[in-house]
Amino acid sequence: MKHPVDIHVGKRVRHRRWMVGMTQQQLAERVGIKFQQIQKYETGMNRVSASRMWDIAAALEVPVAYFFEGLDGGVDPGATLPGDVLADKEALELVRSYYAIPENQRKQIFELARVLSGAAA
Repeated sequence: MKHPVDIHVGKRVRHRRWMVGMTQQQLAERVGIKFQQIQKYETGMNRVSASRMWDIAAALEVPVAYFFEGLDGGVDPGATLPGDVLADKEALELVRSYYAIPENQRKQIFELARVLSGAAA
């Protein structure tokens, strides 16, 4: 049975890998394992060891703590976390596109989005 923490960590690996535009094969090569193992980590099927997590964090250029962000102790393995908007592929693509925009233009787009959503009031 998959442990909720393993599922959460796997999602964070997948999201970060996707955000940096890396394939499972590329990540596997950087870490020195087969891509099938990355698949198992990303689904929570296999637990990531501390040393492997260290290697994955280095390859994805994030601190190890990144993989645990958003855990609140009581994680339902079947539920999408409210703060886990990146579980939606469209939201992931939007965030990735947003960060591809030059910073000064990004700030303007951010303000426009806030105004359109009513969050600026």
